[in-house]
Amino acid sequence: MKTKILKFVKYLVAFSLICFLFSCGISKKDAIGEENEIYVVADSIEYSLFEENLQTVFEKIIYTPQPEPLFKLIRVNFLNLESIKNKKNVIIISALSSQNKVSNYIENSLDTTVKSLVLTNTEYVFNKYDLWANNQLVLFLTSTTIEQLNSNILDNKNDLLYFFQNISNKRMYQNIYNSTYERTEVEAQLLKEFGWIIYVQADFVRVNNKLGDNFVWLRRSPDTEMERWIFVYWIDDASPNMLNPDSIITLRNQITEKHYRTKDDQTFVEVAEDYRTFSEVNFNERYAIMTQGLWRMQDKSMGGPFVNYIFYDENSKRIYMLDGSIFAPNYSKRSLIQQVDVTLQSFRTEAELDPEWKEDLLDELD
Repeated sequence: MKTKILKFVKYLVAFSLICFLFSCGISKKDAIGEENEIYVVADSIEYSLFEENLQTVFEKIIYTPQPEPLFKLIRVNFLNLESIKNKKNVIIISALSSQNKVSNYIENSLDTTVKSLVLTNTEYVFNKYDLWANNQLVLFLTSTTIEQLNSNILDNKNDLLYFFQNISNKRMYQNIYNSTYERTEVEAQLLKEFGWIIYVQADFVRVNNKLGDNFVWLRRSPDTEMERWIFVYWIDDASPNMLNPDSIITLRNQITEKHYRTKDDQTFVEVAEDYRTFSEVNFNERYAIMTQGLWRMQDKSMGGPFVNYIFYDENSKRIYMLDGSIFAPNYSKRSLIQQVDVTLQSFRTEAELDPEWKEDLLDELD
């Protein structure tokens, strides 16, 4: 308890100092707009030459099972730049050789050193975070010629998409995280029993599981038309050699056949054959394989999207599988699957926790 009081006092002092400092100047407002909208400032004629490649990168289709684009591109005339300075996601794009208003604006925004990098094709993209608003990303895309810029866009499509997905995930986490509605007692139980933690919102319930199954299931809004399911599964005394993309679907099907069953025990969840994608990703500084796809009941009575991560943890010698699924037949599911994805990324093992914070959390069980 003494530790908690000291931390609270430190927090008040720090918060008061921040308030004082910001009161001396003009603070930026938070960026607004839909998470999946990217405003593209471009010359109308030039944009027609970039549009197809930009759509390939940012309007990538995901199946939920309905086709939904990851982002929606909205072109804006340069004369209307002021009107979108408060938006969350912005791209300003032009080739330096074009000599239009957009290219002149970009060139004037680059210092001599940066401009030389563009001229030698060493760099083509420049990220500006919080340029005009908080939690905003403005991406400057430029090269010497239109042809070179189009080539850079396609050659680096994964990086470009990651920039906007990453900041979108951070904003999403800020929106879903609320200490008032956090089930810290459940988090403390998970930490004490299993040696890991994941953020648990107030309306998630922990489903009883058999001891020794190495499986925990969290459900949100059970038996409604907007369910979210999260599970954590782990293998003890594992080897990183077990991380095999070919076995991910088999392992997930084994888990869901055992635990994701109907009340009458007549059918169960399995991975649908269509629209599976596998990606090698960095999950909290670990190599991981990310799987996205569709789940369905074995009798094909219902289904929806899922996202799955599997990785090896060196400290615990465990392989972890983290999985989030959505059942929302009457709703757009892009935002919902992003929410469970962000929740999965809150996962931490005991070794990663600050000792002081860990002590405070376990106090919830006293």
